[in-house]
Amino acid sequence: MQARSLSISFRLRRTTAEAVHVSVPITEELMRPNDEGEGMKLDVEKIVKAAIELGKSESTKWEVEGEPQIEPHPLQTPPERGSIQ
Repeated sequence: MQARSLSISFRLRRTTAEAVHVSVPITEELMRPNDEGEGMKLDVEKIVKAAIELGKSESTKWEVEGEPQIEPHPLQTPPERGSIQ
């Protein structure tokens, strides 16, 4: 008689962190009026958005930072047929 084997499918997620430094040129579009009413100051939200856009560029060279993190996936869905390792 052959022994039966049971298993449970568990969905995991592996996340690899990458890092890069980008230089955001300060232009007039990244400025806003000073709260005191005189002059201009940097608009941090606009600068962050500009930095993110630079990060999306094909020419941006990302570097892997540390080891991948493996954790249970927050959504446990059934596997597709044939996708279990």
